[in-house]
Amino acid sequence: MIAVLNRLVGLIEDRLADEIDIAGLASSLGTTEYHLRRMFSSLAGMPLSEYIRRRRMAVAAADVLGDGELLSIAVRYGYGSTEAFGRAFRGVHGVSPGEVRRHGGPLRTQPQLRFRLTVEGSTPMDTRIIERPAFRLVGHSARVPLIHRGANPHIQAHIASLPAAEHIRLKAMSDSEPAGLLQVSADVEPDYTEGSEVTYLHGVAVGETTPVPEDLTAIEVPAGTWAVFRTSGPYPASLQSTWATTATDWFPSNPWRLRPGPSIVAVLDRAADFSTATCELWLPVERA
Repeated sequence: MIAVLNRLVGLIEDRLADEIDIAGLASSLGTTEYHLRRMFSSLAGMPLSEYIRRRRMAVAAADVLGDGELLSIAVRYGYGSTEAFGRAFRGVHGVSPGEVRRHGGPLRTQPQLRFRLTVEGSTPMDTRIIERPAFRLVGHSARVPLIHRGANPHIQAHIASLPAAEHIRLKAMSDSEPAGLLQVSADVEPDYTEGSEVTYLHGVAVGETTPVPEDLTAIEVPAGTWAVFRTSGPYPASLQSTWATTATDWFPSNPWRLRPGPSIVAVLDRAADFSTATCELWLPVERA
């Protein structure tokens, strides 16, 4: 995967002045757009689309410092007007193309990325690969912003709004793996951009034919393979660290890739104040 990402960076560099077909590039590299975007975002710390925008504007700055017409430069980099180009340019450099042309800067250059894999082996991952038939995830859902670190107050508020009896009712409905009350993230954009909206579902897994009450949201999950990562420690820090490590260590070192589908967290055990917990992180995967 590290080699694939470096090849992707090189292909993007050759196409900065063209429309970039990420799905086509992913296919030529032997992977999927979904997995490619997720791995890039996790390892680079920015969405792939943002990296392309920054690189384009970094290269465009050299043209802006010349004496070519701004409209011609805008069109060269895929913008239909100087206004649209100016907004993108200001978004990266903090100043307009005109100001750069007059004063020579300031400019914020996005270097070309290079990915490297460092294997330390200091944190073994407790993982299992399982096949699951089709099932359903049912519960109460809400659209919430994605937050990479720390507790998500929007999710906390959603769970707190449910009466205690509702948690008991949901738990009694659970009849399929993963067992018990679950934290489900679905409809996540491939770039996994912090602040983008996801569907969060507080619910349980049930069999494909289990009746679903009308007041609950149901997410259909097709049959497939899952990578299950077990983690224990401070909550949610330990869980979020494991999530990040799947991208930095596990996927680059194993013949699996992410496939579209919900990610699921099953809380197996926790302290009374939820300061620590033992969890399982379920990620839908397929052979790379």
